[in-house]
Amino acid sequence: MTVAAPIVAVLDYGSGNVHSAVKALQAAGADARLTRDRGLIAEAAGLLVPGVGAFSAVMEQLTAIRGGEIIERRLAGGMPVMGICVGMQIMFERGIERGIDTEGLGEWPGEVTALDAPVVPHMGWSRVQAGEGSRLFDGLSDERFYFVHSNAAQKWTLDVIPPFPQPAVTWSTHGVPFIAAVENGPLSATQFHPEKSGAAGIQLLRNWIGTLPR
Repeated sequence: MTVAAPIVAVLDYGSGNVHSAVKALQAAGADARLTRDRGLIAEAAGLLVPGVGAFSAVMEQLTAIRGGEIIERRLAGGMPVMGICVGMQIMFERGIERGIDTEGLGEWPGEVTALDAPVVPHMGWSRVQAGEGSRLFDGLSDERFYFVHSNAAQKWTLDVIPPFPQPAVTWSTHGVPFIAAVENGPLSATQFHPEKSGAAGIQLLRNWIGTLPR
């Protein structure tokens, strides 16, 4: 008996680069659908939140379709959500970019700020140090991933009290250490672009898809 591919809704709120994310999810084994249909998003096994450009612009686009509410409702029900690039950054409390201070979704405490590095943006392939207990990076400890960003979360301050499990926080470095990925209950995110990271990125998405409810 063939098991149907899990449906992953890719949130369509006006962000660029969504079609490459859809194709990568399909290559990783998901039934990926670009949508803003709230019913489909509520029922999908996973929700992917892409994001490119400025933190403030992404938040403005999300707010226009009440995207924060969509994401919060899924997380409140324990339903998986994954953010990519700025789609990860907006999960933090604030983004400060070129003097513009923008409120994020506040799923995690902390700020997204400019990288202090000789060359910015950080554009290209970098290794990561996977967090303890990571499922996203299973089998990918020696791989490189593709980054394009000038800002990042550079501190992790969420205090998780047992019996709740500790998040798996993955780090990378460009001038300074920064958070490259987080796995925290139903919410996962990567600062890099899995859809641009070749076979390693597809495997990471496949690992995430493997955690989705069937």
